Amino acid sequence: MNPEKVTKVELVESVYQNTGVEKKVIQVMVESVLTEIKNSLKAGATLELRGFGTFEVRLRKGREKARNPKTGAALKVRPHYVAAFRPGKDLKQAMWDLPVEEKK
Repeated sequence: MNPEKVTKVELVESVYQNTGVEKKVIQVMVESVLTEIKNSLKAGATLELRGFGTFEVRLRKGREKARNPKTGAALKVRPHYVAAFRPGKDLKQAMWDLPVEEKK
């Protein structure tokens, strides 16, 4: 797998390599899990995956003055919800243990 970015296709391939289960079955399972996460968040629920992290819905405040970074045009942004992820203790620790690469 590419260490910088992993796609769904690469995720399915990796699970296939680790389990030997048919790719079509894995693809359906991955899509089902992602759909259930999406549906839970749409319903306003918090989804907790022990040992991994928590997906939740957060309200972002609106702004009277905002700027489109692409065009520079001024605009108003109304309050809206966003999906957020909080890593669990195990995942946080795994990230702390990653080696830090020095910038060249």
